[in-house]
Amino acid sequence: MKNIVLFASGSGSNVENIVQYFQENSEVNISAVLTNKTQAQVLDRCNRLNINGLYFNRNAFYETDCVLDIVKTFNPDLIVLAGFLWKVPKNLIANFPNKIVNIHPALLPKYGGKGMYGNNVHEAVRANNETETGITIHYVNENYDEGAVIRQVKTSVLATDTPETIAHKVHELEYEYFPKVIEELLRGE
Repeated sequence: MKNIVLFASGSGSNVENIVQYFQENSEVNISAVLTNKTQAQVLDRCNRLNINGLYFNRNAFYETDCVLDIVKTFNPDLIVLAGFLWKVPKNLIANFPNKIVNIHPALLPKYGGKGMYGNNVHEAVRANNETETGITIHYVNENYDEGAVIRQVKTSVLATDTPETIAHKVHELEYEYFPKVIEELLRGE
C-alpha cells in the first residue's frame, strides 16, 4: 500500500481530482489532506469524500515539529502539494527528500516564485503576450518553484485568450496529468 498526504490551501479541486483518480486503486491510500486555512473549501470536499482533513497554523508549520510529526504518522510515500501556497519548511524537506511534489500553473522557471500562483500567473502570461504556457510538476526544495522538474506539459496561448481562458486550459492539463505523474512516481517510474 502506498500512502499519499496532500497539502492544499484553497478550494481543493486538484485534491478531489486526485482522490477520484485513485478511488478504485487498492494499492494507493490518500491518508490525509492538510490545510493552512480554517475556511478552505478543501475541508468541505474532505468531509464529502470521507478523507481526513486537518488544519494547522503558521506556528505549527514553521516554529515546531507539530506538522512534521503528524505527517510522519501517515508514513507517506509521497507528499503532494495541490494548490498549497506556503513555502515548505526545511524540517519537512529534510525528512522527506525527493518525496514532496508540487504542481505549478506555468512553465517554470517562467512565472514562478513568491506570489506567483493562480490568476497572478495567468495575468502575467497574458500581459507578456506569451504564445504558450502550461504546467510544471516538480520536486519541492527550500525555494519557491525551484525544485527539479519532473514533467512539463504545454498548451498554446492565443491572442484572443484572457487570463480566465488561460486558467481553464491550465486546469485541464492539471486534472489530466497530475494524478498520472503521481502514479508514475509511486511506481518508481
